[in-house]
Amino acid sequence: MNRKTRLISAAAGLALVALVVWAFAPRPLAVEVARVTRGPYEQAIVEDGKTRLRERYVVTAPLAGRLSRITLREGDAIEAGAPLATLTPVFSPLLDERTQREQSSRAEAAQAAVRRAGAALERAQVALEQARVELRRNEQLARQNFIAPAKLDADRLALQAAQKDVETAFEARHIAGHEAETARAALLAVRAPAGAATAFLVRAPVAGRVLRVAQSSETTVALGAPLLEIGDTRQLEIVAELLTTDALQVRPGALVRIERWGGRDPLEGRVRLVEPAAFTKVSALGVEEQRVNVVIELASPPAFWQALGDGYRVGVRIITLDQASVLRVPVSAVFPHADGGMAVFVLDRGRAQLTPVELGGRNGSQAWVRTGIAEGAQVVVYPAAALRDGARVKARNVQVAAPS
Repeated sequence: MNRKTRLISAAAGLALVALVVWAFAPRPLAVEVARVTRGPYEQAIVEDGKTRLRERYVVTAPLAGRLSRITLREGDAIEAGAPLATLTPVFSPLLDERTQREQSSRAEAAQAAVRRAGAALERAQVALEQARVELRRNEQLARQNFIAPAKLDADRLALQAAQKDVETAFEARHIAGHEAETARAALLAVRAPAGAATAFLVRAPVAGRVLRVAQSSETTVALGAPLLEIGDTRQLEIVAELLTTDALQVRPGALVRIERWGGRDPLEGRVRLVEPAAFTKVSALGVEEQRVNVVIELASPPAFWQALGDGYRVGVRIITLDQASVLRVPVSAVFPHADGGMAVFVLDRGRAQLTPVELGGRNGSQAWVRTGIAEGAQVVVYPAAALRDGARVKARNVQVAAPS
C-alpha cells in the first residue's frame, strides 16, 4: 500500500471517528427563557363576592288592624317619612287591657332604644375626635421622620372609618326616633275610646327604595307582621367569604379591585371589616371549610356602579402585598432547591447555571426576587427534569414579562 493510499485511509478513518463523535455528542437542550425585569408587584386573594345593602329595614305592623291595599311596588323610590301603608285598628274587647300593656311596653322599649342610639352616636363622635387627634399628632411626627408612612396611611384610613361609624350611628338614632314615634302613635290608637279608631299611617323610617312587598292585598294583620322591606341602594357593600387562612392576611383598609361585575372597567373598594367569627361551609366537593366574611365598601364614585343592586355576584381581588419596584421573574422559572430554598437556571454563555435565589413572594404569574440574580439576566422558564447545572442550552424563545 503506497503512501497516498495510507493517507486517504487515515483521513477517512478520522472523518468516520469525527462523525461518530458528533453523532453521539450531547446536543444543547432547547429551552424557553425570560428576562429578569424590574417593575410593580402585588399579591392578591381572588374570590367571589356578593353585594348587599349596608342597612335594610323591615317595616312591620305597629298594631293589629285592617291593612289597606299597598300600592307601592318593588323598586319604587320613597322619601323618609313618606306613608307606606294604612292600618285601621281592630281590637277585641277581651284583649284591650293586654294590648294596651303590650303597646305601652313597646313604647318604653323604643324610647330606651333612642337613648341607647344616642349614647352610641356620642361614643362614635368621641372615637372620631380621637382619630383626628391621632392623625394630627402622627402627621407632625412624620414630618420629622419619626414614624413610617405606612402608619400615617393607617391613621388616615382609621379616620375615614370613624367618620363612617358616626354616619351609621346618626342613622341608627334617626331610625330609633322614628320607631319610638310609631310606638307612641300606636299606643294612642289603642287607648282611643271604642268606636273612635281612625286610620293609622305607617311611614318610611329612611329614604330609599322598596325591596320587597310582603303583603300587598287588603287583609287583617297581626301586631308585628312584616309589611315591606326597604333600603337605600346607594349604600351598597360587598361581602366575600374567605378561607380563614386567607383572611389572616387581610387588613382593614386594604385595596380591593372589583372585577366581573358586568361593567367595562374594574371598580375600586376598601376592606371595611374582617368579621371576628368564622363559620363552617361545605364546598362543592363536599369538603368542610372554615370561612369568614370580609366586608368591602365601594370607593369608586356611585355613578360608576349605579346599575348594581342587592345580591349581585361580583369578583373581588383583595391586595395583600403591593410593591412599587422589585425584580420580577416568571413564577414558572422558580423551583425548590436541594438546600430547602428556591433556585432558578440562569442562561450564561450558552450554559444553564443553577442559581439560588431569595424570594419576597409569589403570585399567579410572577415571583419577586430579593437577591441572587440581576436585572436583565435571562432565566429558563419551565426547566425540564433532565436539565442540570452547567448543561449546554439553546434559547428558542425569549418571553416578555407579564404585568402583575
